[in-house]
Amino acid sequence: MNRPKVLVTGAASGIGRATALRFAHEGYDVCANDIQPAKLTALLSEFPPGHHLILKGSYADKEIIQEGEKLIRESWGSLNALVSCAGISEQTDPIAMDIERWRVIFDTMVNGCILISKLAAQFMPNGGRIIHVTSIHGTRAEFGASSYSMAKSAINQFCRSLAVQLADRNILVNAVAPGFVDTAMSRVNGMNELESEWFKTNYVQGHHLPLRRAATADEIAGVAFFLAGKDASYITGQVITVDGGLTITF
Repeated sequence: MNRPKVLVTGAASGIGRATALRFAHEGYDVCANDIQPAKLTALLSEFPPGHHLILKGSYADKEIIQEGEKLIRESWGSLNALVSCAGISEQTDPIAMDIERWRVIFDTMVNGCILISKLAAQFMPNGGRIIHVTSIHGTRAEFGASSYSMAKSAINQFCRSLAVQLADRNILVNAVAPGFVDTAMSRVNGMNELESEWFKTNYVQGHHLPLRRAATADEIAGVAFFLAGKDASYITGQVITVDGGLTITF
């Protein structure tokens, strides 16, 4: 049986983990990539039987990309989809911080997006799907999040450009932009921001978030799975916002 193949980055936790599990349980062979090898091994034990792969290391590391190319070429030979969920975040000050430190967040995510897309596209000779998980930060500004926001915005634009570039090859490229999601990235300085009075006042009790709750990682994974499927065959170059209505209010 020729099962479909998907490469998922950031697969050890959060949205990436939920995405890898969703695809695996829907009958895909999954290549799970992350910088946390122990968690990748644990994740693999939760997959149903299949020809699954593990790629340990950063998707922004050229040597890891080369390892991934060799692994997929020798083990699978082709890919049906890429879902890139990997991301990093830290407080950045564009005025006070050294530019090289400030660029770490931006460069890691943008370079990683480009490198992993190049890897995936070469294994999609007869069409495929490239999906990058970005953020509503790509169109919004938050204090202390300048490099993160700029990276997400750049990736959104890269997806649009790549959609044009790869359309003749029947490779569809889209981004998924979540709002608040209940994952480890919601924990800041040891505190879950989704349990804070700030979140409750502004978003649960207030009017800024119509659905009055954060998304689950599974809900974001479901959108990625839809974009990889046959019902999304006429969607490309789009940023699909999944935020519970957060960005429609003021």
